[in-house]
Amino acid sequence: MATTKVNPYLDGNFAPVDEEITANTLQVIGELPPDLSGMFVRNGPNPQWTPIGKYHWFDGDGMLHGVRISNGKATYRNRYVRTKAWKIENEVGKAVWTGLLEPPKKNSLPKPIKNPANTALVWHAGQLLALWEGGAPHAIRVPELKTIGEYTYNGKLVSAVTAHPKVDPVTGEMMLFGYGFTPPYVQYSVVSPEGELLQTEPIDIPTAVMMHDFAITEDYTIFMDLPLTFSKERMKRGEPMMKFERDKPSRFGIVPRYGNNSNILWFESPACYIFHTLNAYEEGDEVVLIACRMNSTTVLDVPQDTHTDSEGDIPRLHRWRFNVKTGKVSEEMLDDIASEFPRINENLLGQKTRYGYTAKAAKGSMPLFEGIIKYDLSTDKSQTHEFGRGRYGGEAVFVPRPGATAEDDGWLVTFVYDTVEETSELVVVNAQDITGEPVARVLIPQRVPYGFHGAWVSEEQLKASV
Repeated sequence: MATTKVNPYLDGNFAPVDEEITANTLQVIGELPPDLSGMFVRNGPNPQWTPIGKYHWFDGDGMLHGVRISNGKATYRNRYVRTKAWKIENEVGKAVWTGLLEPPKKNSLPKPIKNPANTALVWHAGQLLALWEGGAPHAIRVPELKTIGEYTYNGKLVSAVTAHPKVDPVTGEMMLFGYGFTPPYVQYSVVSPEGELLQTEPIDIPTAVMMHDFAITEDYTIFMDLPLTFSKERMKRGEPMMKFERDKPSRFGIVPRYGNNSNILWFESPACYIFHTLNAYEEGDEVVLIACRMNSTTVLDVPQDTHTDSEGDIPRLHRWRFNVKTGKVSEEMLDDIASEFPRINENLLGQKTRYGYTAKAAKGSMPLFEGIIKYDLSTDKSQTHEFGRGRYGGEAVFVPRPGATAEDDGWLVTFVYDTVEETSELVVVNAQDITGEPVARVLIPQRVPYGFHGAWVSEEQLKASV
């Protein structure tokens, strides 16, 4: 008797949940700090209907999971991001679009690839935005998690928007970029603190690449032209459109914040791939970048030029130094432990920080994370919070304690799934006691599937939301 192989991204805690619920007065193990007040929201893929053909984790419709915390109590709700594609598929009662591993369907769809708004979130200018790097953001009303609609900066947006815009905590400006398959391959924009799109500049790179993230400092923006390339010519030859070309170098472009192609500096280092940056800052003549680096990547079943690198898809924290005067570049590994989803205290984004936090990767082929690593970047030492046997979490978002003066005075929050009990919870860890037990575990009455990136919306931001 033949057995059908189950797609691992539709199984276990990767599988979608069917219901949107609202749950008040959640059970708390431990005690929620009285000054922890706001809302944790996490984005991730949750296919509304059975997918067409091969399904990849990146394909699912965006679903937001939110925990509102106030006065030591917590409530939960989950809502789909109601994109145009979600509405069309909801109306017909089935999947209409194919995923990233299938050729686009040639029919009367508004666009060949749907924007699922499933990757990340950013708060800027009084608005929460749900993000997916191939299209426009979607505005979300909080705390309801209601989709307002696509957000195009009054029609000024001319490119897709990265899932990882950067908000300067000092100026309030937000930097973003979009990449595409036709020139200009990268477009770079600056948004004012009030939410006005001020400028968009094309950034010249030789060919189309997947550019997932970037970084900012006080004065510069750093682009990563890495050799994960797109090629229509390859596709015409019957070869994969997307490929990791390990014989090409990695290029890092450093441009003044309001600069353009005329004053960008390019640096080369060995081929690698970077999904996420931790932070960047300036130190003398050097721009310093800290990020999770892989030797190569097979994301989306991407082939490589030569034999598969057994170390290829393993992300580890690295530091680069780019000297803007001499053109010299250096690269060093900070830890040999595999980890991803790096975060910092974002009140210091673009400035030199002492601490960084990453999700510790579990061994195995699936993207599971068994703990939180706290890095002391001044000593290159680390401590780890372990979730416990059979328990896996995700990206830990740092929430600063109101009125804090120490950089690490605050909490790390993330969803954790217990594979033995088959239950989900929000875990709150004291960032200054990373190896200790969580100060609070908020039990969620519905399974929260593994997802991507989250954001903390403070009480002040909730009150000021538009």
